[in-house]
Amino acid sequence: MRRFWEFIYDLFVIPPLWLMLRTLGLFNAKVRRGIEGRSNLFEELARKVDALPAGRRVWFHSSSMGEFEQAKPIIAALKRRYPEIIIIASFFSPSGYEHSKKYALANVITYVPFDTGKGARRFLDLVRPDIAVMVRYDVWPHLIWELQRRRVPTLLANATMRRTTKRLLPVVRNFHRYIYNALDEILTVADSDMEAFKGFRLNHPSIGVIGDTRYDQVCIRSTEARKRHLVPSSITEGKKVIVVGSSWPEDERVVLPAVLQIQATMDNVLLIVVPHEPSVEHLDDLERELEGRTSFIRFSALNEYNGERVIIVDSVGILLILYASAHIAYVGGSFRQGIHNVLEAAVYGIPVLFGPRHRNSHEPLMLVDGGGAFVVNDSQELFRTLENLLTDEVARSTTGKRAEKFVQSHVGATDRFLEHLERCLDKGPDHLENRAR
Repeated sequence: MRRFWEFIYDLFVIPPLWLMLRTLGLFNAKVRRGIEGRSNLFEELARKVDALPAGRRVWFHSSSMGEFEQAKPIIAALKRRYPEIIIIASFFSPSGYEHSKKYALANVITYVPFDTGKGARRFLDLVRPDIAVMVRYDVWPHLIWELQRRRVPTLLANATMRRTTKRLLPVVRNFHRYIYNALDEILTVADSDMEAFKGFRLNHPSIGVIGDTRYDQVCIRSTEARKRHLVPSSITEGKKVIVVGSSWPEDERVVLPAVLQIQATMDNVLLIVVPHEPSVEHLDDLERELEGRTSFIRFSALNEYNGERVIIVDSVGILLILYASAHIAYVGGSFRQGIHNVLEAAVYGIPVLFGPRHRNSHEPLMLVDGGGAFVVNDSQELFRTLENLLTDEVARSTTGKRAEKFVQSHVGATDRFLEHLERCLDKGPDHLENRAR
């Protein structure tokens, strides 16, 4: 039956997918970078692996940068316990690949090839992993099937699956059953994810709940971030700081009126806006929106700061550090397609606010249930919530402590995952023969 699905996949999925990517590449720079970045993939990969020392190889695959953040605490802990282990990290998305090329704990950083049978075989002939770890959801059929043929232990880490997923629909479920059944272990974030995976009626992989390594990673990163002060204390001293993180125009249309209304009655409120995509057009639009209503300055010009009440961040990769300066955080995406990472704010023990579109992940729901966050549906509701938190120190402190407690209570998934990974490493001699083939 699996050969039937391989035939269907090669005939009806791969060609349209490839055509779609090529077409999108004509108009989308990110897609185009991904295509161009693979032009010499195998030649570059061969050069990198030829330089590797002898040793067991663990391959981590992530779709993009966000998923790789979930792999980092596992890799760091693995390298501490087994310094000689060789780490190979691959990405599908150019954003993940480009932002991770200097990651020090990986011996090899590479793109994963487009998912054809030939490409999967050639990739694995070069990488020759002793263990493969797929992060979150990026499970490519040919790669998974080829790993199974080679008897390489394959684990799915931080696995999530909604009970309402379309992958559980008739026929589609049968196709995905043959993919997930080729895995050895599926280690999920929550009980609900485990139950959803059981809906595929899998008979090969073991399925268990270990939690989410993002909690571990955000704690590690926040400890480092607290030591950095990107916004000088001379600017933030005596002020209540609101950080709007990963915002889209849809968020800003709700947030800006509320904060400007707050600033009209409170002269010690500083707003830091961190757009999700700080393109020239987006930054210009933000400035036009604020022109004549308040004073503002770009982050890159902070050395010229003169009391401006809004800082517009025109850099990327610094949001987690900026949250460390906040008294209150608003997390963007929640008036668009779905909320971004709430843990990066909650870890600092501050109230977290967001809009109605927040059901794309578990954390916002649990954070609200735990009293560490508030959902706002429009500007006026946001204004009232901000006003209460800024004027009631007890309410703000209590909410923040609940947010931090929520994060700390979920730490530990890395160690639990390593228990499973080490069991595979202990079987090393049984699997090293795969490398010789």
